[in-house]
Amino acid sequence: MLTRLAGLLYRAPMPSHALELPRFRAAAVQAAPVFLDAAATVEKAGALIREAAAEGASLVVFPEVFVPGYPYWNWTMTPVQGSVWFERLFLSSVVVDGPELAVVRDAARETRTHVVIGINERDPISLGTLYNSLVFIDPAGEILGVHRKLVPTWAEKLTWAGGDGSSLRVYETSIGRLGGLACGENTNTLARFALLAQGENVHTANYIALPTAPEDYDMVEAIKVRSAAHSFEGKVFTVVSCAAITPEIVEAVAHNDEARRMLERKHSAFSGIFGPDGRLISEPLIDVEGITYADIDITKCIQPKQMHDITGHYNRFDIFQLHVNRSPQGRVVLHDPEALPASPPDPESL
Repeated sequence: MLTRLAGLLYRAPMPSHALELPRFRAAAVQAAPVFLDAAATVEKAGALIREAAAEGASLVVFPEVFVPGYPYWNWTMTPVQGSVWFERLFLSSVVVDGPELAVVRDAARETRTHVVIGINERDPISLGTLYNSLVFIDPAGEILGVHRKLVPTWAEKLTWAGGDGSSLRVYETSIGRLGGLACGENTNTLARFALLAQGENVHTANYIALPTAPEDYDMVEAIKVRSAAHSFEGKVFTVVSCAAITPEIVEAVAHNDEARRMLERKHSAFSGIFGPDGRLISEPLIDVEGITYADIDITKCIQPKQMHDITGHYNRFDIFQLHVNRSPQGRVVLHDPEALPASPPDPESL
């Protein structure tokens, strides 16, 4: 009798005033850019957005620095050899409000999808500074925000400057609270917690294929471990989008046989979607180009938090506190003399 009653109670309809949380389909894109060709790459991105939307996706996530590609020469050449490639990358990079991203924004608007895409962002002032940036776009084609990778990883320091804390933000959207980090940032515990503490429900983890890692480093397993950990710890969904590396990219930057062997290494790219219990809920993509999908129900974040809510009841904020400086860091503070009176006013004129 008790068992039967419990079953009836469990299936009882929710009251009409119950909280309703988003349900939607997410798409993780694993693709290669048209290497160092921003215009062609955003056209490819637009086609992939339309393909994913046709499959019902409301969120489409692209790899790290998808536009216009990743500086693999940092791993295969000396800094001097790679300098000319840095120049090519800089000249091919984009600004957030430029015509290249307008193509992606138009596709988001046309399909009514949320889009997160990685770009090489050209500094608007300094002729030689680049950022590894994630751009968040809403279904109206408007830019929600831009996150600049805080610390370029290892050899990447030859290419990108670090961002500041102003972009450690979670965005309120119709598909839930959306945040994201680029590649190695997903190993940064404090950066991850800063997003979780803002109520993140859906996390994008944007990566590149890394065949140039040490021989005993498995990039696929490294991505899976980090993604599962973030989902399990925060009880969130994680959408992993990783770039693929193609023979065309290998041909472009493999200046000798050793570099070619390094760049052709398999098991270097993984894309997939993880649920709030840390388990993979999509088909995995390994090395190949494609799109993988999963249906997301934000309600699924609730029950796991009864066990561990590390941004709520399962923490001790009287013991632990994280302080995040989200003030934008300017390069110069200008005191414009033209905005000041030339001389003190005459007291008699007052």
